[in-house]
Amino acid sequence: MKLVILDRDGVINADSENFIKNPDEWVPIPGALDAIARLTAAGYRVAVATNQSGLSRGLFGLDELEAIHHKMCTQVEAAGGLISAIFYCPHLPDEHCTCRKPAPGMLDAIARELDCSLSGVAVIGDSLRDLQAAVQRDCTPILVRTGKGATSETALAQQTDHALRDAPVYDDLAAAVDALLGATPPIDGSTSECSR
Repeated sequence: MKLVILDRDGVINADSENFIKNPDEWVPIPGALDAIARLTAAGYRVAVATNQSGLSRGLFGLDELEAIHHKMCTQVEAAGGLISAIFYCPHLPDEHCTCRKPAPGMLDAIARELDCSLSGVAVIGDSLRDLQAAVQRDCTPILVRTGKGATSETALAQQTDHALRDAPVYDDLAAAVDALLGATPPIDGSTSECSR
């Protein structure tokens, strides 16, 4: 089975400078739930890797985070999709952990959980750090313009790493999924498979 890894805030749901602190603040980006459903229907497993430093900042607790993820998964399933795994990093940037993107720790955890190779797996995010984590594990980095994506797109042009500089950019998750599923020119690496 094939795998796609998504960032959460700014890719699946609207982002906020004040963090997404409870289920009421979690609002899906138009077309995102249907995009995940289309991935599921096409045989992809979908995993989420999300930095959630709001936990360490005391802005919300584990109960609130679990409620947000329950709402997200419920709405994805109602649209016909499935999220196979959700991994989050609770740490602050200055803690220098191995899981907070741009570190690749969450991607490694997803690979272990789903028993997959990460080589060529599409990682879709709205920030440079999402793409930097992807490149460290030979994944295919894809940027969307929703969330922080417009700012990140400008930063991509300044990168010396060609894997980052040349990353494909799409308006939103729906457009990126169109590309993965062949509605637009294919993205290299989109055929990486899990062993399950």
